[in-house]
Amino acid sequence: MTSSGGLFRRMLRAMQLQAPFYEEIEADTAATPQALLVVVLVALATGIGTGLDALLAGGAGRFLYGLLYGVGAAIVGWLLWALFAYVFGVSILKGPQTSSTWGELLRTMGFANSPGVLRIFAFIPGVGTVLTVAASIWSLAATIIAIRQALDFSTWRAIITALIGWIAYMVLLLLMMSFAGGSTPVYF
Repeated sequence: MTSSGGLFRRMLRAMQLQAPFYEEIEADTAATPQALLVVVLVALATGIGTGLDALLAGGAGRFLYGLLYGVGAAIVGWLLWALFAYVFGVSILKGPQTSSTWGELLRTMGFANSPGVLRIFAFIPGVGTVLTVAASIWSLAATIIAIRQALDFSTWRAIITALIGWIAYMVLLLLMMSFAGGSTPVYF
């Protein structure tokens, strides 16, 4: 595994939406643990930011719950969204050049989460909300590029695949939350 300096350089390249970077990650089978680490770092940043927001609003007990739930949900969400994108991308929306594995999507979509580190600032009044929304939109754009590169798609096919995968993931997540009786905010 590459040093943390290498990891952070890779995260910056992912945030710069560099298509060649996503091709590099797609081909680097050793980068899967790094992709998981990116997802965990983003989940921790999100959990800390929203936890501090809850703490400042008087919800000290929700900080730890939000942090732990957020990390777990982020990892499961990454796995499921990549799985749904893979299933739809290599079957229903398959293009003439499409040839991919779930691992390739896991790696590229894991690094596409990189802009989410900005969610650590969610607790800052006014600015936190703007940064959280911006990070989500930025991550979605990165995910579209990640899918496009991993599945050798056109941008439009990647957008459709990302949206179908995300909708399938969100429906499943909402069903799981309704069975669990939870109302924890979902960050994508």
